[in-house]
Amino acid sequence: MAQANIGVIGLAVMGSNLARNLASREGNSVAIFNRSYQKTETLLAEHPEAEFVASKTYAEFAASLSTPRTALIMVQAGKGTDAVIDELLGVFEPGDIIVDGGNALFTDTIRREKAVRETGINFVGAGISGGEEGALLGPSIMPGGSDESWVTLGPILKSIAAVAEGEPCVTHVGHDGAGHFVKMIHNGIEYADMQLIAEAYDLIRRGTGKTPTEISDIFTEWNKGELESYLIEITAEVLRQMDASTGRPLVDVILDQAGSKGTGVWTVQTALDLGIPVSGIAEAVFARSLSSKPAQREAAASLPGPSSQVAGDDESFIEDVRLALYASKVIAYSQGFDAIVAGAEQYGWNIEKGEIAKIWRGGCIIRARFLNRITEAYAENPGLVALVTAPFFVDVMTKTQDAWRRVVSGAAQSGIPTPAFSSSLAYYDGLRADRLPAALVQGQRDFFGAHTYKRIDKEGTFHTLWSGDRTEIESVGSSH
Repeated sequence: MAQANIGVIGLAVMGSNLARNLASREGNSVAIFNRSYQKTETLLAEHPEAEFVASKTYAEFAASLSTPRTALIMVQAGKGTDAVIDELLGVFEPGDIIVDGGNALFTDTIRREKAVRETGINFVGAGISGGEEGALLGPSIMPGGSDESWVTLGPILKSIAAVAEGEPCVTHVGHDGAGHFVKMIHNGIEYADMQLIAEAYDLIRRGTGKTPTEISDIFTEWNKGELESYLIEITAEVLRQMDASTGRPLVDVILDQAGSKGTGVWTVQTALDLGIPVSGIAEAVFARSLSSKPAQREAAASLPGPSSQVAGDDESFIEDVRLALYASKVIAYSQGFDAIVAGAEQYGWNIEKGEIAKIWRGGCIIRARFLNRITEAYAENPGLVALVTAPFFVDVMTKTQDAWRRVVSGAAQSGIPTPAFSSSLAYYDGLRADRLPAALVQGQRDFFGAHTYKRIDKEGTFHTLWSGDRTEIESVGSSH
């Protein structure tokens, strides 16, 4: 039987496109398998040039692979993935490699890697970003797994990854669940980025009365400058699209209820567990949740709103929105990288933050011009405590913050919801504050729950006898 160096299991759109991508690269021979052989036959018939090695059983699939056998699973996350892993464990041998390329929750990947490792087989969770087009033409790939597996897997993944400035957009992120963790954070940033762009569109439309086509032209112009990114590019395309049946802009006939597949929610839940504020990402998730509550929105339609509207020169207002969008995007990335740093510390991963920014420059959904600046920031200062404090981004905030404040305050006065813009600005101001009202919160906690507090003027932990004579005592233990 023909010997393939890589196999793909699961031939839906993503799996079949990745298989085609692999087969088109020199040095790869690709085995394919699908639970329903009909999908395998369809792929073979539609792409005879690919010269796939097809199998009808897992045993045949394993036999078609050269050692160490390497299989990329592209099936539904959860039970479907576990079922395929169980089948492969029956036909693979120690040293072989199973790669989960789906959007798995990273804690599931940690669990699977630990269980599979006991058999001597390598398990790799690999985040893959870029959608259907990226899968076919070159995605950004974020694999975790063992050092041993990377020796075999690295050259294969480099052969199919997107290329940015001559470098493949793939790196060995870290062990066990590190790859899927970083992909989760990528998707969280993506949620924030999309919401911020949507808020910018809404502000311009409501604030200036411009049509979607006119706003499309604005986004096209923005994409030539510092906001250049894939999401800005496709936003211009969506806004320019007209609906064939009604003749109206397509954006006006799409139901305004945004869906979610869960990775944004996972990001926020994980950040809460890690104690990391990702408020821009969280508000983006909540904005989708609010959009999907039609009964509440209908009932609230009669609630009073402001009498004033955004007013002023269109050009200066649009430039303010552009600058506010830039500032808010920086905060989204800064918060995302804070979560990566905290996750790496919690789970013992050695994640190179600059390398992550590099592999996000091409192929993935959040690819953007200023990712190079993130790589540079971490190269200059690997111990950077917050991305937004890097010199380049301090300059960005200096240039944008006045416009950002005008946009957020004007939106509030005009009743235009900007949850991601507003929360990002609040985070920025909280981060740079020399003193926060958290002192009062801790005083309240001590009053009702004897949770204690620390002082600014001396060492130790203290409690005030609030129900007694209100003297202060030094506390031996703390329930915090």
